[in-house]
Amino acid sequence: MLALAALLLAALSGLRWVGQGWIAGGDAPAGAAFLLGLRFDARVVAAILLPVLLLGRFGRLHAFESRTARRGWWVWLALCWGVLALLYVADHLHVRYLQQRLNASVLGFLADARISGRMMWESYPVGWLALGWAGATALGVALTVRLHRWAEAASPFASPRGHWPWVAALAATGVVALYGRVGQYPLRWSDAYALRGDASARLALNPVESFFSSLSFRATGSDPAAVRAHLPRMSAYLGLSTPPAATAPAFARVQATSTGANVRPPNVVLVIAESFSAYKTSLWNNPVDTTPVFRALAAEGLLFDHCFTPHFGTARGVWALLTGIPDVSPTETASRNPAMVDQHSVLDDFVGHKRFYFLGGSASWANLRGLLSHNIRGLRLHEEDSFSSPRVDVWGISDKNLFLEADAVLRGVQEPFFAIIQTAANHRPYTIAKEDFGEFQRLDLSPSEVRRAGFETLAELNAFRYMDFAFGKFLAAARQSPYFRDTIFAFIGDHGIGGDAGERLPRAWTEQHLTRYHVPLLLYAPGRIAPARIRSVASMVDVLPTIAGLAGVTVRNTTLGRDLLARERADGGAGNVAFIIDHNDRTLGALNGGWYGVQDFAGGRQQVVWARPGEPAPAAIPPAIPAELRAWSEAFHETSRYLLLHNRKAAAGPAPTPAPVL
Repeated sequence: MLALAALLLAALSGLRWVGQGWIAGGDAPAGAAFLLGLRFDARVVAAILLPVLLLGRFGRLHAFESRTARRGWWVWLALCWGVLALLYVADHLHVRYLQQRLNASVLGFLADARISGRMMWESYPVGWLALGWAGATALGVALTVRLHRWAEAASPFASPRGHWPWVAALAATGVVALYGRVGQYPLRWSDAYALRGDASARLALNPVESFFSSLSFRATGSDPAAVRAHLPRMSAYLGLSTPPAATAPAFARVQATSTGANVRPPNVVLVIAESFSAYKTSLWNNPVDTTPVFRALAAEGLLFDHCFTPHFGTARGVWALLTGIPDVSPTETASRNPAMVDQHSVLDDFVGHKRFYFLGGSASWANLRGLLSHNIRGLRLHEEDSFSSPRVDVWGISDKNLFLEADAVLRGVQEPFFAIIQTAANHRPYTIAKEDFGEFQRLDLSPSEVRRAGFETLAELNAFRYMDFAFGKFLAAARQSPYFRDTIFAFIGDHGIGGDAGERLPRAWTEQHLTRYHVPLLLYAPGRIAPARIRSVASMVDVLPTIAGLAGVTVRNTTLGRDLLARERADGGAGNVAFIIDHNDRTLGALNGGWYGVQDFAGGRQQVVWARPGEPAPAAIPPAIPAELRAWSEAFHETSRYLLLHNRKAAAGPAPTPAPVL
């Protein structure tokens, strides 16, 4: 087993060394890519050999005591050698052609197998490649058989039923290799992008990892005809002066600013608050004053009280916020799809800002590391082990300590910065740090009082209040820091939580589950932003374009988001649309004005309801509203499906050239 593992690792490392010649341009040391690649290769080796090690110890499956079993394991290893050789040949061609490691999208060529086969025959030396594949497979099989016979003849192993301690130790090593690390999260393809370079990431990965990790996403794609059908609507909505070409739609536009080039832009701190449901806060007449700190901030800031996330779930929320594209992936989240790792973000166009991301736990969760490190140049990612504060649960350090450690970093930054702080305490197991038991006063309410406030349990209610407590500690520290006066603070929930909003909001919040998506969006900068409460529809995808406009930063906007303040000046936000997709209920929805329309994925039955808090519902639904909301739902859905695979980040360079404001 040890000899076979060494042989396979040597072969895969040799192929990576050969691959270095055609994967060029890495900007991280090749040694780092090779060391990480060794861990990916060890995972492949463990997957091949663990069945031999564990099953091959028993009865008729014993690789040394049974001639039939011996030949069976030879066949298994021969198949593995053949598949490895085939994947590496295909990977070589894939990288040379598309500059991407092999992924499951190649299975799409099977739909036109005859044409694809002819293209291969006319483009590549298929005969020589087949001979090379057969030769590599035969060499691997020959070496495997030779090692088996050598081990069989070795006297110390003549009675192979013993040595259970060695087998157990080797099996444990194999399990660790299969997991990829000793830690909370397994080794994932996104770890390769911590190397800070496309070429280095491609070099670290192997085709087995990239192919099988993308296999569950092979059906991801878009409907070209549907995208073209919705182009006029989306072009007008996004303010494109020239509609994009129907053959290869692109929605890029320069969002310019009138701020002088020599004016120092403000800092930005964007807080992504875990499960920050609007109806649970103090701003919507909650019978319990759950968020006194946030209520006070909202009184001094600019509150968008009709803001919605496109979906329920943290990973999808972070994706939509950073990319400006709703995560409409039908199975796993887009952050887990290797084919979608390349995304342009408005945040990357803040070229004059240092960029930070603070997360109390690990960015390996949901493969966020790939999205963050790969697409935001120069991002300084602070996560679990980079903090001095102790972990309190599975999500890392407490929210209070996360904010205070972020403040300690930011107060030492001299240049403008854009910092994102993502909280996690308002999530099961709802841990409140013991060090805060004295200062933070936990409530003790009856179950009925807890339910009237919109919570399931007292622990959830107190965790929600603890998040607000952490906001207060952060703002108190920030006010004593030199960056405070020059900073725009933004707060938004990653998503809401479904529940009964009672009479505080229209019945649509409860019956059509809008509580899952309704979150407060607050922009806070005393002396820079006048206090106001805006009632226009807003979406999470609008957040970064709005911050860019407020900060006076010219950006290349390729997203489905718009500058909300510019729209307020233009039409009072009357044309704003919030798109919602529920992957569990399999529904699409759109809010525009006071109406919300929701339909199933198949485009069948639709419900249209009134969703404007504080205003009575009209006596009847205007005839044009249902069709209009259906069109918006489908336009956002189809365009998002397209953009998830066609929103590549721009090449490195200076900020976009200013153009007239769109």
